[in-house]
Amino acid sequence: MRLNGEIEEDEEEEKVAESLNSQTYSTGIGFPQLQSQNLLVGYALTSKKKKSFLQPKLIGLARNKGIFFVAIDLNRPLSDQGPFDVVLHKDYRQKHPEVTVLDPPDAIEHLHNRQSMLQDVADLNLSDCHGKVGVPRQLVISKDPSSIPHEVNKAGLKLPLVVKPLVVDGSTKSHELFLAYDQFSLAELEPPLVLQEFVNHGGILFKVYIVGEIIKVVRRFSLPNFSKHELEKVAGVFPFPRVSSASASADDADLEPSVAEHPPRLLLEKLARELRPRLGLRLFNMDIIREHGTRDVFYVIDINYFPGYGKMPDYEHIFTDFLLSFAGSKML
Repeated sequence: MRLNGEIEEDEEEEKVAESLNSQTYSTGIGFPQLQSQNLLVGYALTSKKKKSFLQPKLIGLARNKGIFFVAIDLNRPLSDQGPFDVVLHKDYRQKHPEVTVLDPPDAIEHLHNRQSMLQDVADLNLSDCHGKVGVPRQLVISKDPSSIPHEVNKAGLKLPLVVKPLVVDGSTKSHELFLAYDQFSLAELEPPLVLQEFVNHGGILFKVYIVGEIIKVVRRFSLPNFSKHELEKVAGVFPFPRVSSASASADDADLEPSVAEHPPRLLLEKLARELRPRLGLRLFNMDIIREHGTRDVFYVIDINYFPGYGKMPDYEHIFTDFLLSFAGSKML
């Protein structure tokens, strides 16, 4: 028995599949007959990612630019499918080294652990490029929740602390964040997890999307600042509201210039340029905050692979142009 939500999701997938099929005409093996200058993109996406990413506007624009999306059948050998010019989310490289794979699974795995995902940013120590970029102080707890208060004291972390699951596996639970206001409540947490110092940032977070060489920045509302007086009146652990949804957009909000101003472009370009080879990824985003009361002190608090590009303004044009950048190498 299926729930209504599951039925709606299946119907949506069927609509997407019909739209994809309508842009091609089938050959004997079930793949589109393409001209040599066209680009065939094979994809293996979760139903949720497929629904948010393969929107009709993207599909239509891609078709007009000669880009064709084809679902990879996970029940058939990859060697029997394609040949693809670009593959989204599938390790196709071993047997087909000439194909562009976005992105290598071992590199993606690096972002599935919150202990390792920010290490490359910490190693950069960007401090001379129109601003300073770092990561908040954090502590990894693998087991024994009763030891957390002692470990926090030992590390010298200051409350409140953002509590994040250590593993990012795409599940709802892996994105459940909490704020811990006092040391006694820390013993109630369930490891493995990461404890990250909360940095006052004026209630605004910057989502920095990376698509190859392209950088796009949007503002999202976040948690307000905390004063010492307020912290003295609060205790316990409380859910941390998510700020990734488009409904949390602060792009059109009337904000103080010191809070609303985007991070310097040159700083973001430098950060992205350094991180791409270190991460081995071309499709990711960073959640960045500005320390309140400063203009040029920033912290990267999360990095996500293949984020919700459907929430990024003008993503259809940006992503299709990105895919077309591979067409040139195909013709060489």
